Amino acid sequence: MGLSIDVTKIDKSKLVNGKYLNLTVSVQDETNQWGQNVSAYHEQSKEEREAKSNRNYLGNGKVFWTDGNVTKADPKQAEATEVEDDLPF
Repeated sequence: MGLSIDVTKIDKSKLVNGKYLNLTVSVQDETNQWGQNVSAYHEQSKEEREAKSNRNYLGNGKVFWTDGNVTKADPKQAEATEVEDDLPF
């Protein structure tokens, strides 16, 4: 997937620990007039979603490779997997 983000639209108050930005990335089945089918926006809280607050879109992109399957992530499975690495960052 390729994605371009307009960094001038980032709400600095949404940064976690001053340096991480949680985004929601969605992939649509249909492409728009520019051949894009991916969008990214600031992550919303449960309350913001329930209140139907407007999303702050940051960018668009497109899927350029797939094996034909899209799998929804299972958060329980991700929590159970603990990975250790020795990367310096």
